[in-house]
Amino acid sequence: MKKYLFLAVIFSFFSSVMYAQSSNVNVGDVFTIGEAYNNNYKHINFPKANFIIKKGGIASYKNIKGAKVTVTSVDEKKDGSVIATIKLTSDTSFFNSHKYVTVNVEEALRQKELFKN
Repeated sequence: MKKYLFLAVIFSFFSSVMYAQSSNVNVGDVFTIGEAYNNNYKHINFPKANFIIKKGGIASYKNIKGAKVTVTSVDEKKDGSVIATIKLTSDTSFFNSHKYVTVNVEEALRQKELFKN
């Protein structure tokens, strides 16, 4: 019985170490924006439509799906979540109005709003 308990502890330790390494995000990493159900991105903080329109942009998600983005800065919160600031690799603006957008990387990867290249 002790042998199985010891193996379970070792297995959980190694699986947690592997999970922690897989969510490592650095400046310069490239991601692809996925498709969210009904254009409802929960973990990518796109601005609301009224702010996009006020800045002279077009509030359409058609050009966002499949776009490649680059991480410009990474911030770790006290609760352990990783918040990154991203920009389009084509150096254009999101919705022709916003240059940078923030994203909760771990949750966006889990919900398939972002895909790592």
